[in-house]
Amino acid sequence: MIGVFAALAAFAIDQITKAIVVANAVTLSAGIPVFPGFNLVFYRNDGVTFGMLGGAPWWSLIAFALAICVWLGVMLFRADNAVETLAYGAIIGGALGNVIDRVRYRAVTDFLDFYIGTTHWPAFNMADVFVVSGVGLLLAAPWISVRRPIKS
Repeated sequence: MIGVFAALAAFAIDQITKAIVVANAVTLSAGIPVFPGFNLVFYRNDGVTFGMLGGAPWWSLIAFALAICVWLGVMLFRADNAVETLAYGAIIGGALGNVIDRVRYRAVTDFLDFYIGTTHWPAFNMADVFVVSGVGLLLAAPWISVRRPIKS
C-alpha cells in the first residue's frame, strides 16, 4: 500500500500545482522571482527531459510513458521492501501526472526555474521531482540501512 499511496500523493501534488500554475499562466509567463536563483514560470514542453524529443508525436510519448508505468507497476507489486515500493510509487505518480498533461495540452506544464547568474536549468515540474527522487531512491535502496519488509 505504501507504493500506491506514494503514486496517488505524487499524482495529486503534481496536478494541484499545475492547476495553480495554469490558472496564473498570464502572470507566470513573464516569470516571478521568488528568491535569487529561483523563479516561478509558465512553460509548455512538448518534449521529454531537457526538451529532448521535442516535436515527437504527443501520442507516442503517452504510449511510451504508459508502457513504462505498467512495467513499474509490476515491479512495485514484486518489491519486497518499503523503500522500493515508495520509489516505484513516486515514479509512477509523477509519470502519470505528465501523461495527463500530454493528453490535455499535448505538452507538459513546467514552472520551476532554477538558475545561477544567467544560466538557467531547464524548467521542470513536481512530476519531474517525483520521478527523479524515485529513481534516486531506487539507486540508494541497497545502501539504506532500514529495509523494512512489506511481505510476511
